Amino acid sequence: MEAFETEEQQVEALQKWWKENGTASLIGLGIGLVAILGWNYWLDYKKVETGKASAMYDQLLKNVNENQKDAIDTVANKLKTEFKSTEYAVYSTLLQAKSKIDAGDLASAKELLQSLANQSGDLSQLAQLRLVRLYLATGEYEKGLQLINAVDPKTTAGFSDNYDELVGDLYVALDRTDEARSAYEKALRNGYQSPLLQFKIDDLTASEKLESTK
Repeated sequence: MEAFETEEQQVEALQKWWKENGTASLIGLGIGLVAILGWNYWLDYKKVETGKASAMYDQLLKNVNENQKDAIDTVANKLKTEFKSTEYAVYSTLLQAKSKIDAGDLASAKELLQSLANQSGDLSQLAQLRLVRLYLATGEYEKGLQLINAVDPKTTAGFSDNYDELVGDLYVALDRTDEARSAYEKALRNGYQSPLLQFKIDDLTASEKLESTK
């Protein structure tokens, strides 16, 4: 550090430094304070918004438990409009789709699940699996296979075995037993713990043995 012989020299040096750097220092300090205040405001805002979304989702669960179909649509749509960036909006779509299935409105359920399946994340994979099961239930087997084949394997981590079992189910429905067995056995080799998986494989074997005796 530079040494100064007198206090006057120190004052002069300080004044010179302030003249050269004071404005920039004040600006930097101001920017720092604005950033801190802005971040705190954002955290508070998110906390309030999450609280509102949570309360609305609780209301939706109550509507579902009481099977209030119109209220389910109203609250779910409001959640998706006002709090679309929260997970509550995603969960509300799943609940809304289930309500449509229970009411027999399968076309609307498919639209809701497809809208969610087009997004990213684990819940979109869950929606996709439910959509395939819906295709299976409505006899749209080829459509279910097409949907699974269009899925990027890189995005299905943790769900691939579910897809394998569903592929097997679809092939069984199409009476393509060899392909069904291959799909089931692939899921089994990967350690998938479906309680019905081994039963499905055994059932295929029993059916083939019965056919061979005719």
